[in-house]
Amino acid sequence: MVKFIDAGIPEIPVIQDIAERTWWPTYSEILSKEQIRYMIDALYGTETIKETMSNGSQRYILLTDNSGPQGFASFGPRKENQQVAKLHKVYVPPENQGNGYGRQLIEEVKRRLIIENIRILDLNVNRSNKAKLFYEKMGFSVLREEDVPIGPYWMNDFVMRLQF
Repeated sequence: MVKFIDAGIPEIPVIQDIAERTWWPTYSEILSKEQIRYMIDALYGTETIKETMSNGSQRYILLTDNSGPQGFASFGPRKENQQVAKLHKVYVPPENQGNGYGRQLIEEVKRRLIIENIRILDLNVNRSNKAKLFYEKMGFSVLREEDVPIGPYWMNDFVMRLQF
């Protein structure tokens, strides 16, 4: 049975483990090893996650089943428009993909946003990431391209939107 847990500071190591197990196989054909390591450290460092949790910019949810945590998502309001939310992260390690966990995480995020009367969800996905096809199946469509600097590197993304 799947359930969702609001993740807090005690769950940070679980979030970091899922991110680590997901990033390497997902991005190893797209980005250099150095860039992957930099991005994981920059985006999933303990202090970075604590800050996003404490300042309210991101809420984290863990999807668990009888075997334990299987994936996570984080989301929060867009700074420039509080009526639009951003799906910052949705990660399911490769060994768990194809089990519907990604879909269930996005559906749970949508459920929570509807309660807050928010019905627009944006996300960024690397232009070379196969996950774009998954997001399209979930109803997202490309709004624009966006290049985001992170340290000495660039994230070359599509910005995708779902209205529900």
